[in-house]
Amino acid sequence: MSMTILDSLVPVFFVLALGYFAGLMKMVDNKDVSSINTMLMTFALPAALFAAIARTSAKVLVQQDRLVYALAVAMVLIYAITWVLQRRLFHLSPGEAAVQSLTVAFSNNVAVGIPLLSSFFGSEGLVAVAAGIGVGAIVISPVTLVVLESGTEKAKTMPARERLLYATLQSCKRPIVWAPVAGMIFSLLRIPLPDLPYRMLNLIGVTTAGVALFLTGLILSAQPFRLGGNAITGVILKNIVQVALMFLIVRMFGTIPPATREAILLAAVPAGFFGTVFGARYGVASIEASSTLIASTVFSAITLPIVILLTARM
Repeated sequence: MSMTILDSLVPVFFVLALGYFAGLMKMVDNKDVSSINTMLMTFALPAALFAAIARTSAKVLVQQDRLVYALAVAMVLIYAITWVLQRRLFHLSPGEAAVQSLTVAFSNNVAVGIPLLSSFFGSEGLVAVAAGIGVGAIVISPVTLVVLESGTEKAKTMPARERLLYATLQSCKRPIVWAPVAGMIFSLLRIPLPDLPYRMLNLIGVTTAGVALFLTGLILSAQPFRLGGNAITGVILKNIVQVALMFLIVRMFGTIPPATREAILLAAVPAGFFGTVFGARYGVASIEASSTLIASTVFSAITLPIVILLTARM
């Protein structure tokens, strides 16, 4: 089991460290990662999500329903708890609170989840990761984008109802939101995805894990770090509470193996960079989110092996 854990985690942290080193030594610009981010979030990741979900049989996709529900409930609960703490306890602005909430609730499944679950479950693990990314992209990412869009100058000039509609429409335009939905439609309606289009999408999609890990390392190397009460709270919620919550949720939903272990491992993946990336796009720089991202990633070197061992027989 120890060798399995090493085989699964060492490559992940190696590419993370590679990106961190490249940014720290100024070999790659770690201040302006917009080009890499656009490549990843607009092209590679949506292509990977669409291809993986569209090529999954409707039967398998339907069988993932409890996994999807479990992931959705865990993400929404952690997002809501974090949002309340950010607004009432730490008194952050709506934009900063939304960025921190997304950082804590949405695991870094793009960079860490894909290689981790692929090493344990093969292609079936990719479906679980796609489900996790899809749930985050469809359920909580739009909420964050709506809050951030509502803070733009154009949105501020609109009445509240129009502002909400405008922000929602702007969110839905993004490939990271509609690509998983399109893949689900293809799968559930049994629309075949021919081999040539699949290979075209897969050629760019296969770069997702490596680029995401490298980008995460770059982002970490450029972020200020302040391990205050907010960041510590975020790490506890992400690395411990969300995992414990998932243990309870899979039991409540009666999730069966291997989906049980997949859900828990996805919850154990450290905080994701979506919040930081979205915040940077809208000019919302949150030292709390960046500090949580760094601390959660470092702390996961301890928590991930523990969770892998605890779920070994599931």
